[in-house]
Amino acid sequence: MPYSDPKTLVSTDWLAEHLKAPELRLIDASWYMPADERDCLAEYEQEHIPGARFVDIDEVADLRSDLPHMLPPVEKFMSRMRALGIGDGHQVVVYDTSGIFSAPRVWWMFKYFGQDNVAVLDGGMKKWKAEGRPLTSQPPTIRDRHMITEIRDELVKDVTQVAAAAKLGDYVIIDARSSGRFRGEEPEPRPGLASGHIPNSRNVPFTELLNEDGTMKSNDEARRLFEAAGVDLTKPAITTCGSGASAAILGLALTRLGVAFSLYDGSWAEWGMYGDLKVATGEA
Repeated sequence: MPYSDPKTLVSTDWLAEHLKAPELRLIDASWYMPADERDCLAEYEQEHIPGARFVDIDEVADLRSDLPHMLPPVEKFMSRMRALGIGDGHQVVVYDTSGIFSAPRVWWMFKYFGQDNVAVLDGGMKKWKAEGRPLTSQPPTIRDRHMITEIRDELVKDVTQVAAAAKLGDYVIIDARSSGRFRGEEPEPRPGLASGHIPNSRNVPFTELLNEDGTMKSNDEARRLFEAAGVDLTKPAITTCGSGASAAILGLALTRLGVAFSLYDGSWAEWGMYGDLKVATGEA
C-alpha cells in the first residue's frame, strides 16, 4: 500500500480502507476555470465517492472581495462546515475530479482555521474512478457538528507582505503558473491583468509536481524540481499562482518536505491588476 499521511496526502487504498470509518468526512472540492464551462455541483450530484460532501470554493469565500475565492470570514467557514456535518474529531479527506487541482486549496483552508487532521486524496476521483472503486449519486446523511477554530495567520500573506518579501528576500516566492504565463509570453486567462511575475520569484508549474495519473510525485522528485528552479528550501516559502488555488498544490508539496509556507491569497489576480506594482518578465 502506498505511503499515506492523514495530515497531508492519502492514497486511494487508504481511503478505501477507511471509507466507512465513523470519524471520516470526505469532501468533493472540484473546481474549474470559468472558461471550462463545467458545473461542478451538477457533476457531484451525478456521481461522487460515497459519503462525500460538496464544497464550492467560490461560495465558501469572502464574497465582499472582488478577487476570486478569497479566504472566508471564520464565522462563514464554521457555519458551512457545521452544515456539512464536519467538526472536531473528524478526519477530513479532500478530493477533486482533476486528480490534484483544487482540493489542496480546501486542505489549506482547514489548516488556516486550525484543523490538522485533513489530507488530500492522491490522484483524486480521477484515480479512484480509474480503479473501478464505488461511486454514488446519493447524498450523505448529515448531522450538524461543532468545530473549534484557531486562526493561523502565518499561513497567508497579503499583497503588502509579498511586496516586502520580494524586496527583502527573507522568503522564497514560488509561482505555480505555467512557464509561459510566468515569463509573460502567454496572456492571462483573466482579462485586464498584466503579464509576467512578481520580481525575484521562482517558477515551479504545479503540473510538474504531478504524475500522469494525477498523483503527486515523490518527495525526492519534488525536492529536485524545486531546487532545479532555484528555490532555496532552507527559507520559508510564499506560494502564488493565478488566483490562490494551484498555489496550494505547491504548499502541499512543500509541507511534505518539511518546508514552512504561506499562501498569497490574492495571487496574480491581485498583483497583476495594480499598475504601481513591479512586474518582471522572462526567466527568474
